[in-house]
Amino acid sequence: MEYTQIGELTVSNLALGCMRIGNKSEEEVYQLILAALDAGINLFDHADIYYGGKSEKVFGQVLANHPELREKIVIQTKCGIVPGVCFDLSKEHILKSVDDSLKRLNVDCIDILLLHRMDPLMDINEVKEAFDELKAGNKVKYFGLSNALPSQFELLSSVLNVPLMVNQVEFSPAHTNLIDQGIFMNIKTPLATSTDGNLIDYAMMKKISIQAWSPIRESLAHDTFLDNQDYAKLNEVLDELSQKYQVSKGAIVVAWIKTHPAKITTVIGTTTPVRIAKMAAGMAVNLTRQEWYSIYTWDKKLP
Repeated sequence: MEYTQIGELTVSNLALGCMRIGNKSEEEVYQLILAALDAGINLFDHADIYYGGKSEKVFGQVLANHPELREKIVIQTKCGIVPGVCFDLSKEHILKSVDDSLKRLNVDCIDILLLHRMDPLMDINEVKEAFDELKAGNKVKYFGLSNALPSQFELLSSVLNVPLMVNQVEFSPAHTNLIDQGIFMNIKTPLATSTDGNLIDYAMMKKISIQAWSPIRESLAHDTFLDNQDYAKLNEVLDELSQKYQVSKGAIVVAWIKTHPAKITTVIGTTTPVRIAKMAAGMAVNLTRQEWYSIYTWDKKLP
């Protein structure tokens, strides 16, 4: 396993996303945590909206009954999305969301808090006040954003007293927007259009940790692109590399993401201990440059 520093936290470059654990039993979640730790994963990613808070709650039940786990894990959660497809990053909502997450998770402090999606009605001074209170009250150690543009980082950073250290965004072989423009710059193609404000370049300059969510998801409407006939060419490449390195295709995706020099953390969302081990095996795979590009170019031609 590879690790990175977020402040004083040593954080694994593979995280377990806990979005789908809300319908699991306490014992199932306990075994999932143990499997993640056994694979070297210590970062567990939550959000207040996952299963309406049930994901945090069952995770907290495990911690209540196994308090020895707390010192071994890094807990990250997010707030700001409100059921009904709207956003709320008011001071009142941020503070309440954190207090509710602390109760559900059965912890005194959240290691990393991310604002889940940017709220167009956000008052940056209210965010500043909320973060100041959370930091002073030892309720949150470090802060970041999710699905945010570099300009939004700059806007908030202009008033915040704490650094923004994380940006969690979608990135995978089926969702390469973060790197397309840099490759296809000045060419007449939609791939040359910036949809992210050169986010990875910005993060590398500012030493912001990038986290890639949904690394094997096809789209919001569908499940994985693995073994999906609409992604037959991609799966052919993944199959070939899977056989070469004797790991799963999901592990090859993990290896592809971690190859980028930004040291991107991959957030895997499996709820099966065996799959955790299979995905984690990708951290030991070192793809060649040619292999990395063979995955990238499955649906495009390089200029």
